[in-house]
Amino acid sequence: MSEIVTRKFSAGMVELAYLDEGDGEPIVLVHGFASNKQVNWVLPGWVATLTSAGRRAIALDNRGHGASTKLYQPALYHTDLMADDIRALLDHLGLARADVMGYSMGARNTAFLARAHGERVRSAILGGLGIQLVEQGGLPGSIAAALEAPSLAEVTDPQARMFRVFADSTNSDRLALAACVRGSRQSLSAADMARIAVPMLIAVGTRDEIAGSPHELAALVPGARAVDIPERDHMRAVGDRVFKQAVLRFLAERP
Repeated sequence: MSEIVTRKFSAGMVELAYLDEGDGEPIVLVHGFASNKQVNWVLPGWVATLTSAGRRAIALDNRGHGASTKLYQPALYHTDLMADDIRALLDHLGLARADVMGYSMGARNTAFLARAHGERVRSAILGGLGIQLVEQGGLPGSIAAALEAPSLAEVTDPQARMFRVFADSTNSDRLALAACVRGSRQSLSAADMARIAVPMLIAVGTRDEIAGSPHELAALVPGARAVDIPERDHMRAVGDRVFKQAVLRFLAERP
């Protein structure tokens, strides 16, 4: 693949960075918390996998992440706003509809988009997020505190420490991420999920202790499919071969 170019556009008060590779039917990729388009989608081989399969792969940096605008007020990270950034990207590219795949926080944003603008979502793929989409609103506040801690040595909670280490590894703005944790703790109800009328695939690693059951979430959405990613935890499921094969099969078979 030739060098991937980062592009930018303005969506209201934020400037959003994205990549746009390949031809064919478009799929928009929405990364997880403390990640970015490169770490979540390029390095694990997703962009290469999708473009080789004849798809147009479009991936954005969520607000507060990667090369997009950093914000420090929690209210500016409400999940409705983050989902609307995806709609703004579709508008910017002149796309009436696209498949949308999100991982973890990106899956939450994707579900909110499918609820609010189902006509824009040809199908929704939720990776790394199961029933916690309904049962828990986003990441716990302990992660925000860990991101704000003066040093890693002061972070003792294992899950919070994991996200602090990951944020440092991606050279993230930790204060922007802390605001994101505090502002994006919204959930969808079982009734909300039942009203989503787009084809949906939900994939979670069998060792994922964060996402919750994909099968319980799929049971709430008419016609949704659930996939177990064998022996993978939350971080290692992202680029798994089983996950990729399931997504390619789903895209080939969906209406």
